[in-house]
Amino acid sequence: MHAPTTMDRTAPRLGQGFVWQDLQVGQRFRTFRRTVTETDLVQFIGVTGMLEAIFIEEGYEGAAMPGRAVPGALTYALIEGFILQTMIQGTGLAMLELHQKILAPVVVGDTIEAMVEVTDIRPTSRSGRAVVTSRIDVFNQNAVLVMTYTATRLLAGRG
Repeated sequence: MHAPTTMDRTAPRLGQGFVWQDLQVGQRFRTFRRTVTETDLVQFIGVTGMLEAIFIEEGYEGAAMPGRAVPGALTYALIEGFILQTMIQGTGLAMLELHQKILAPVVVGDTIEAMVEVTDIRPTSRSGRAVVTSRIDVFNQNAVLVMTYTATRLLAGRG
């Protein structure tokens, strides 16, 4: 077998997300799990400037729970990373709307994962795109629901 001289653009792309036509209302997906580390927390608060005492001070006396609290925004960002890398890579065009509720704390050392359920698909009149809404429920290692949010995104279609 000889080496190709050009890239075969017809070969399937590894890691390509779903086009909206591959999804259906009621379809559910489970993300990978991930343990939130001290490094995750330190880098996140450094990049975002969330230098709130509850996040940067070990044993902060005003904390409502034991352990190093993790901002809800970090929990959300980690789950969105899973969704981007697997479900909408190359097909997600825009985040249009987001409604989020934080239900329980996440602390350094917790392991999080999510269940994604497609709740609505509305094709648009432009370029075969669709507005896709999903409910994302985030759980910790003890199966406690720590966050729930609804994301409405613009997804590409076939052709």
